[in-house]
Parts: sequence; structure tokens; C-alpha cells
Amino acid sequence: MSSNSLPEKFDNVEELDEFMTAPGDGLVADMAAIDGDILILGVSGKMGPTLARLARRAAPNKRILGVARFGDREIKARLEEWDIETKTLDLLDAEQVQDLPRMKNIIFMAGMKFGSADNQPRTWAMNVHAAAIAAETFADSRIIAFSTGNVYPLSDLETNPRGASENTPTGPIGEYAQSCLGRERMFEYFSQANNTPGRIYRLNYAIDLRYGVLFDLARRILSKKPIDISMGHVNLIWQGDANEQALRLLARCTAPTTPINITGPETLSVRWLASELGWRMGIKPLIVGTEQPTALLSDSSKSVEMFGQPSVPISSMLDWTADWVSRGRESFDKPTKYEVRDGKF
Repeated sequence: MSSNSLPEKFDNVEELDEFMTAPGDGLVADMAAIDGDILILGVSGKMGPTLARLARRAAPNKRILGVARFGDREIKARLEEWDIETKTLDLLDAEQVQDLPRMKNIIFMAGMKFGSADNQPRTWAMNVHAAAIAAETFADSRIIAFSTGNVYPLSDLETNPRGASENTPTGPIGEYAQSCLGRERMFEYFSQANNTPGRIYRLNYAIDLRYGVLFDLARRILSKKPIDISMGHVNLIWQGDANEQALRLLARCTAPTTPINITGPETLSVRWLASELGWRMGIKPLIVGTEQPTALLSDSSKSVEMFGQPSVPISSMLDWTADWVSRGRESFDKPTKYEVRDGKF
């Protein structure tokens, strides 16, 4: 998709979801090339519903099953309206997971971040124990396991401006990031033990107009709240591109599983992003703090080589977010907390 064919704005959630879940030709071809149906574990989070709908539209002849606790019944209803099969269960209950059908393709999206500092035992259970249950149960499947760039240490902007590569030694800061590395290790262990093909999907940060780094910045600009730029640089990727790459990885698994960074190719200044949003919104952002010499950054060279450049450029994300937030459109009300430097979420 060329930037010339992108919409100028989205009038409502329906238009946004329709655009975000329109599959590209590469995804359609990859879905046709892989055998088996698709099981999405932890489908009810921020990215899960649009990923499931994208899979449905890219592979109309495959069975798509999404499972979660579904605390929000509206999400379950929306998935079923999109012709996605759903099942309510607790991924921490091994017996319930054992009862699931053994589908060939697994997308593991379950995890806990927000509130993790206040409930560390549950954070470790969700991020490690649930992963071990799934990895052992679906040993004969392909598994794409969602993870995060938080498993890396902060990168020095002077010596490593592109951020951590997949070869960078992990160095998680705080218990949330440590538990995410624990999740990765569970998938690695069971992949090695059972020769399970897969990929560990290290993401930061997906952009949806209802949440994300740009939404957080735009909302602070609109409410004239200060923006702390101590975490002065970030990587961003449109959620539609992030979802598409997750599904396309099913055709690019390795045995044993290996990590891949998923994000946009640019190292973006938070000060610049705020300035660009403020200009579009007609409000001067209130900047506080000073950019630190390190930031949480990931080098996406491997995924760009694999899939090409993301289809949505940062300029469109800025345009869409400024318009969406200025008009007071829907929000998931889930801050990214991208500015956190001590790992406490």
C-alpha cells in the first residue's frame, strides 16, 4: 500500500478497524501457504481482536479460534460478529488449556504489564507459568509468542542509535521485564525439548488511534499537561503492520524458536513527536525534563529485510492521532507508560 492511498482520517471506530484489518497480498499468500487452523491465546487484549479479524480476512477458509477470560463481554461479542470463534477459559488452568483443540498455528498473546508492580506474583504467573503451560501443550504446533523490547537493556544513543538487535544480550530492568524474559525462556526451553518451531515476537510500540505512545502524547497536549522527555526516543509501528507481521511469521518459524524485533525502522525523538502533534492540533506542547543519553530502542533491520518497510509511515500516524484525539474519539484508557525508566509499571 502506497502512502498516497492512505486515508486522511478516520471518522469512527468501524472505519479504523476496517482499515487496520485489511490484509496485504503478502499476508494472504503466506496464509494460503501454511497448513492448519489458527488458535489465538489471550485474544482479548489491545491487539488481539484486530489480529484475529485480520487473520479471518486473510484466511477465510481457516478456522480462527480466540480464547481468553473475556472480562469484557463486548470484546467477545465483537469477535463473534467478525466470524471468529471464541472460548472463555483461564490460561493459568492447565486442565482447561489441555481441553483446547490442537491447532497447527498458535499466536500466544497473553501477558500482564499494567499493575504488575502492585501484583508481582500474578505478573510472574501470567507471563511465565501460562507460557509454560501453552508451550508444553502445543508442542506439535507452530508458536508465535508475543514478547517485548523491554527484555533489552537501555541503548546508548551515541554508540548504538538504532537500538538493540536480536544479538544484543538481554538485560531486563524491573520485575515486569524480567518476567517477560522468563516467558521467552519457557518457549525456548520447550521448543528445544520438543523441536517446536516458532518465533519470539519482541514488540515496541504498536500504534492504534485508541492507545499508544502518540495517543498518550496527544492527550497530554490537549489537556495541557507536561510531557517528560527523559525517555527521549522511541520506536513506533502501526498496529495493522505489527499484526500482519505476527501472522506472516507463521510461515517463517525456526526450530528451535528464535527472537525477532518488530517495530518501525526509525529512532524517533519524543520532543519532535510532541512538536509535530502540537502543530497539527494547534496547541504548543509543554515539554519538561531533559533527554537522557539512553533509551529503550530496538533495531528492526531483520524484520524490515523480511517484510519490507511498514505500510503506514509516521507522518500518517501523526495526522490520524492528532485528528482523533482533537475530536475526543474513543480511547482504551490504557497508557503505554513508555516514559518509565525504572521498569515499574
